[in-house]
Amino acid sequence: MIRVNNKIIIDEKDIQEEFFTSGGPGGQNVNKLATAVRLRFDALQSKGLRPDVKERLLRLAGGSATSEGVVVVVSRRFRTQERNREDALFKLKELILSAVTPPKKRVKTGATRASREKRLSSKRIRSFAKNKRRKVDGED
Repeated sequence: MIRVNNKIIIDEKDIQEEFFTSGGPGGQNVNKLATAVRLRFDALQSKGLRPDVKERLLRLAGGSATSEGVVVVVSRRFRTQERNREDALFKLKELILSAVTPPKKRVKTGATRASREKRLSSKRIRSFAKNKRRKVDGED
């Protein structure tokens, strides 16, 4: 069992780990050892999350979520499997915690008095400039 917070506990069966060789700098260590980790968390099948949290989690995961509802987290920052595994679990926990808190409703605000006055003033100036370009009655 993996504890995310006091109320959310994820079953380890819902998470699959896959280790692979990571690219980038690191010399022969990178080419020989499978230190990078890819965690696959089946969010839709998880019993530890409420349906609204699952929906927000998949939306927050974005491109890291598959069409089947699996969230994929990759870590290759460190040189050891264990540290990369801990880092990937930390990333997953942070993603779940951010999905737990519902987004705040946007409170629609009106334009300030100063901004309205500024807009009307600029309209008056523009109108004056355009009126000056008009032909005057009686001129041809």
